Amino acid sequence: MNRYMEMAIEEARDGIRKHHGGPFGCVIVKDGNVIGRGHNRVVVNHDPTCHGEMMAIRDACEKTGDFNLEGCELYTTGQPCPMCRGAIMWAGITKVYYGCNVEDTERIGFRDNVFYHTDFNKMEVELEREGCLLLYDEYMKIEDRTMY
Repeated sequence: MNRYMEMAIEEARDGIRKHHGGPFGCVIVKDGNVIGRGHNRVVVNHDPTCHGEMMAIRDACEKTGDFNLEGCELYTTGQPCPMCRGAIMWAGITKVYYGCNVEDTERIGFRDNVFYHTDFNKMEVELEREGCLLLYDEYMKIEDRTMY
């Protein structure tokens, strides 16, 4: 078994045993070193964003002092959901390895599949664009801003 996936599985097991959330664990690796790890903490944190991948990304960013994780690989027990995919992309992670797919996750009672078929255009409404554009203009005037 791949040693990093084995670590992700153990991370997930730890979370399950502590009743933190579902069977989702993750490790992030750079140059052969694990720089981040996490497991699903949705239940214990009362926070739907605390997926294993999100926790591992937060851990890696905290440890490296950087939001840019380019050149890193992510190992996770379940195929990343759209939220986690977005975070993975924002972090610049280069490669993702997953164990179980979306269908496997649905089989054990998780509803990830619905997010691939939802029309978000029906949920989103543009509001107060002019005021928000002024805010964006204010941001652009800051000389030492960090943009990603």
